[in-house]
Amino acid sequence: MYDKPIEQHREFLLNTDYINNGVQHRYKFNNDYGASVVKHDFSYGGKNGLWELAVLDFTVDKSGEITYHTPITQDVIGHLAWNNVESILQEIKEL
Repeated sequence: MYDKPIEQHREFLLNTDYINNGVQHRYKFNNDYGASVVKHDFSYGGKNGLWELAVLDFTVDKSGEITYHTPITQDVIGHLAWNNVESILQEIKEL
């Protein structure tokens, strides 16, 4: 029913939660950036089986706070296929 995180970034996966009739994967990379990747009834694209990604900053808050100040995006990114999520996760990892 829910897509599983791909092996490429599994070691950076903090947790998976099932919320709002969907799923959230949270990642943290060694550079103290990470991502919240969601697909649920209220996410951008969730009702169409697509993902929404928000960049997280773990220097502000140890649990990760959404940041709107990165070269990746200044907002959340919605309507993503999983392969696009993987590409953006790699970009965040390389910040």
